Amino acid sequence: MPELRKDPITGRWIIIATERAKRPTDFITEDQPMQASFCPFCEGNEDKTPPEIIAYRDKGSRPNSPGWRVRVVPNKFPALKIEGSLNKRGEGIYDKMNGIGAHEVIIETPRHEISLTALDDAHVQEILWAYRDRLIDLKKDARFVYGMIFKNVGLAAGASLEHTHSQLIATPTIPKAVFEEMRGAEAFYNYRGRCIFCDMIQQEIESEDRVVFNFNNFIAFTPFAARFPFETWILPKRHNSNFENLQKLGIEELASILKGVLLKLEKALDYPPYNYVIHTGPFDRSDLSYYHWHIEIIPRLTKVAGFEWGTDFYINPVPPENAAQFLREIKLEDTPVRNIGVSEKQ
Repeated sequence: MPELRKDPITGRWIIIATERAKRPTDFITEDQPMQASFCPFCEGNEDKTPPEIIAYRDKGSRPNSPGWRVRVVPNKFPALKIEGSLNKRGEGIYDKMNGIGAHEVIIETPRHEISLTALDDAHVQEILWAYRDRLIDLKKDARFVYGMIFKNVGLAAGASLEHTHSQLIATPTIPKAVFEEMRGAEAFYNYRGRCIFCDMIQQEIESEDRVVFNFNNFIAFTPFAARFPFETWILPKRHNSNFENLQKLGIEELASILKGVLLKLEKALDYPPYNYVIHTGPFDRSDLSYYHWHIEIIPRLTKVAGFEWGTDFYINPVPPENAAQFLREIKLEDTPVRNIGVSEKQ
């Protein structure tokens, strides 16, 4: 019997199509390897990108030259322009403003690697530091309200270059998906006096059914009302509304759990295309008692079609409990994740 599940944060209903239940081997991804003879992100091609904003470099190396480990540059084809004013205005009932924002690319390694999981933990930590540093810097600009960090892997997930990289877009408004989360979380807090994400973490730890990793300070689980097969969330156990508040210990453990989840997904699903996004508090609201930053990882295994667009219902053919169990059973001995107080349910 199919099951309807309600997302406790946004109120969105999800159809868990148990009669269509699939295992990872039932999915055939249509993603094809990108064939490119030239990569502008590889070391030595620094002059093929806009000048770098920041870079973590070897001592003595010069900006926009080899010797970097992680490099952040403006997107060559930005969705929003950084120059100018917002000029908010209306046309009758319609509101509009200039397309002002920041659009940056975090080039994650000078080597031509196609997966973040090919990098060691220390390198992944530097990528997370770059995320944090850029958010801290961009929030100083009064025109920007929100910073969205995201990663597209594979053609089906929207990637145009295979060299592993992430992106950051700072916007003058709060994105609708984040706004809906915040509104639902605030309503729960006003009614219960607690953060719904903190309650969710506690319930997942107690039930264990959907837990993939349970570290000292972070947890990864498949959400109860998962929209997509093998959708996995990573959250800090300690309440924190803004990603940029992360400190050194948090960065170290987050790098390990993020890499571990991606390794399991790659091994279980034969390197699927995927997206991940970081949902964090807005720039102008810090230390929110009702909101909790988190990472959502979404393998691109199913199509969003007419029913989903018309209803905002999603049909998920893999119950989250089944997905979590399968991921827990994936062993990473060949590609070990550094143990930091890891408690993994077997």
